[in-house]
Amino acid sequence: MPISYVIDKQNRLVLTTAKGVVTLGDVLKSRRQLLSDPDFDPSFSQLGDLSAVTGIDITADEVRIVAETSMFNLTARRALVGESPEVYGLARMFSIVRSLRGEREIRVFRSRDEALTWLLLEQDQAA
Repeated sequence: MPISYVIDKQNRLVLTTAKGVVTLGDVLKSRRQLLSDPDFDPSFSQLGDLSAVTGIDITADEVRIVAETSMFNLTARRALVGESPEVYGLARMFSIVRSLRGEREIRVFRSRDEALTWLLLEQDQAA
């Protein structure tokens, strides 16, 4: 499957990785799996690593529709990584729609290291 995830309960983090060509069906299937996972907590932070995505078979309208709802709390910190211009642009579109829905802790980065630094900064400040 092009989208997989690991739940790091100790760090309260969901690490989501997408690779290859990603379709709307892949996104919806991944959401259903995560929601049914007993270890999932909507207050956890999320790193959405899209750096290995080689193509996106999702329209801009579908991105907006998917972004209308979220499995995560509005206060959960979420970082998306999009290295290619296409992926970065669609991730920004997603983050803008989520922001309009009240999500304030969502950012899009060009590198995984930058995203992790931002996500872990929250944990350092909470400790």
